[in-house]
Amino acid sequence: MLHGWGQTQEMFRHQTREPAPARRVITLDFRGHGLSDKPRHGYRIARLAADALNLVDDLGLDRFDALGWSMGASVWWSFFDQYGTGRVRRFVAVDQPAAVAAVPWMSAEEQRQSGAIFDVAGLVALGADLAGPDGDRVRHDFVRGMFSGEPDPELWSFVAEQIRSTPAHAGVPLLFDHCAQDWRDVLPRIDVPTLVIGCDGSHVHPRSQRFVAERIPGARLHVFPTSVANSHFPFLENPSAFNGVLGAFLDEEKGAADDPNNRV
Repeated sequence: MLHGWGQTQEMFRHQTREPAPARRVITLDFRGHGLSDKPRHGYRIARLAADALNLVDDLGLDRFDALGWSMGASVWWSFFDQYGTGRVRRFVAVDQPAAVAAVPWMSAEEQRQSGAIFDVAGLVALGADLAGPDGDRVRHDFVRGMFSGEPDPELWSFVAEQIRSTPAHAGVPLLFDHCAQDWRDVLPRIDVPTLVIGCDGSHVHPRSQRFVAERIPGARLHVFPTSVANSHFPFLENPSAFNGVLGAFLDEEKGAADDPNNRV
């Protein structure tokens, strides 16, 4: 399970520490995040994908289910692009657009479908602000905007604490690289059973998650309504509902998961 930008493996505390079917769950803090080292190099999605490969190699994992949330989904897309899907049984992408930045050569409809959140000028300005003297406040406000309405105070306090672990020298170049990627050409080459999860209350528009699901052959889509979860963090907001959807997908018979007509 791979976390998002500026976050940590603690995002998945409800998936790793609470009662669940017998399943080995592996998380990590990306370089520059959480408890991991904060080197002055390697803050690119491709490097994080190589780090993930090193981890699964070190653990001797010949076959595994892969989940990525937010930027973590992009890391898996980079992994698939570089190393293929041969070791992956099932894949779960949680609330990540196919392209975060609206580049000038995209049509307006392509920008809508891909889920672009920024234009290039906005991305550059955000990076400059994050690197500036008021970077902590900018980061706080940026992540706070991933919730609709007022989040549970305890939940927000937890998220706000986790994002403090990533220094600007790591977070700023990584955010720029992450947002500059366009994964639309990778999606049709994902050839393992896939579940795409979105949330009506997220800053990532659900139509972008439908686009991702439609581009991946045979993929399913599950969008949580705002009555269930109301943010970019459904696994924290409503872990029971999230774990139920995730567990049902991972526990399915392969034949059902492979059926392109079987969509949630």
